[in-house]
Amino acid sequence: MSREYPATGREAVLGRIRAALGATAPGTDGAAETVASVEVPRHYRRDHAGPDPVGLFAERVTDYRATVVRTADPARAVAAALRRRGVRGLVVPDGLPEELLAHVDDGAGAPTLLRDSPPLTVDALDAADGVLTVVATAIAVTGTLVLDAGPGQGRRALTLLPDYHLCVVRADQIVGDVPEALAGLDPTAPLTLVSGPSATSDIELRRVEGVHGPRTLDVVIAEPDLAPAGD
Repeated sequence: MSREYPATGREAVLGRIRAALGATAPGTDGAAETVASVEVPRHYRRDHAGPDPVGLFAERVTDYRATVVRTADPARAVAAALRRRGVRGLVVPDGLPEELLAHVDDGAGAPTLLRDSPPLTVDALDAADGVLTVVATAIAVTGTLVLDAGPGQGRRALTLLPDYHLCVVRADQIVGDVPEALAGLDPTAPLTLVSGPSATSDIELRRVEGVHGPRTLDVVIAEPDLAPAGD
């Protein structure tokens, strides 16, 4: 009696997987259980941020060599950061809250606002001094900004080509850990995760900043209960 064998090792492996996924032991009603009907316990910790996620986020972002300002007046902090960095051409995504620009024109040397409507060219983005955005969410444990191309964030090129990124994060947007962040995001959106200024150590383990994105990152954390930041 001849025996049939799978034509390839791949077919053999996939055949065993299909057999394992097809049915398990009979359930209480006599019907065969499937993998979909078997509950998988997930009692592991989903948050490692501790009692102060905002403070931890600020600490982790600072560890990445970014500048962090915690303030109850983010508009003044934005204007101060732009003056400190000497920004002359600032990219502004569609949907950015206009109140964040309330003090940008205060004093001399106000930057030119470069609106992305119609879309700015690659050359215009490359020539801009910086970009101002908000976020979709932020992760305390990893010190990560998450952008999803929503209002005030814009398309991905806006935060990759300018050499300076100024980002405003509301304290209530900061979640403890990655699972919590992912649960609140649209998985089909074009997500950009930013953990500090762009940097790489691929060549001879030497850190080089500004290779794949902005070389400089400033983060303003808007906290209503704090005293306004000075200029």
